[in-house]
Amino acid sequence: MVVPAVPPPAAPAGAPVHPAPLPAALTALRRTLVMGVVNVTPDSFSDGGRWFEPDDAVAHGLTLLEQGADLLDVGGESTRPGAGRVPVDDELARVLPVVRALADRGAAVSVDTTRAEVARAAVEHGAVVVNDVSGGLADPGMHRAVADLGVVYVAMHWRGHADVMDSRATYDDVVADVRRELAERCAELATAGVRPDQVVLDPGLGFAKSGTDNWPLLARLDEIASLGRPVLVGASRKRFLGHLLAGPDGVPAPPLRRDAATAAVTALAAHAGAWCVRVHEVAGSADAVRVAAALRSAGEQQAGRHRGPDGRRSADVTT
Repeated sequence: MVVPAVPPPAAPAGAPVHPAPLPAALTALRRTLVMGVVNVTPDSFSDGGRWFEPDDAVAHGLTLLEQGADLLDVGGESTRPGAGRVPVDDELARVLPVVRALADRGAAVSVDTTRAEVARAAVEHGAVVVNDVSGGLADPGMHRAVADLGVVYVAMHWRGHADVMDSRATYDDVVADVRRELAERCAELATAGVRPDQVVLDPGLGFAKSGTDNWPLLARLDEIASLGRPVLVGASRKRFLGHLLAGPDGVPAPPLRRDAATAAVTALAAHAGAWCVRVHEVAGSADAVRVAAALRSAGEQQAGRHRGPDGRRSADVTT
């Protein structure tokens, strides 16, 4: 199923289009946002459970804010390849105290969950974004919940839970296929009553994607954006970066050695117009989005100088 692109609302030249509703402090920003990851899990691929205890998770979130995070994404279930499901009561117990504590301290909090029950509870505790890696496919009640809650919803491209996703990384044209499947999610969301301006799309780097599948998605982000929704990019510390950075022995670089490459992807995604990047190490990406914004602004100013009053490039204007 293909749905027509929905024209995004007007925005200042070069500024990402923000979904709604978001806190005014975020919508005032004319650059790509940085979402810092707060994993409240014992088995994350990236940090190995360092922030599993609620107090540690809250302290980590506050540190990410100090380093430049605009949003904090709190998750209680690992989505690393091969990970099993977490009972819903465990997920609730992990995320709700952290969401409440961070929201009480003024943070804009996103909840990373595939469950409608967790999404509803997290929003009640102060979350302003629901980040669903399944795009609603894991829980048939999610789209209705998002419509009822009225919050920003990140719908990621997904083909199955972590224990099976690697077996489903088969595409004719990965960008065209991902775009088509995200268009289907957009149509389903609309049917459930979710407003288009609530929706953010995520191409799902690393989820049911082989290493080589991720690069075309990054190179052709404009095709995902052509669906008319803001785009979130989550490349942070993922396997395809580890393989890119492998040493002479072919051993992939470990997760903590992938942060510089992550910041490079952030700069490129921001320059391509991504609404937000989701990262574990914030400081490098916070700098990168500002570099990208400055570069885009300079390019637009230069383009404007070379146009005449009728909008044509000066080279095309004869005297």
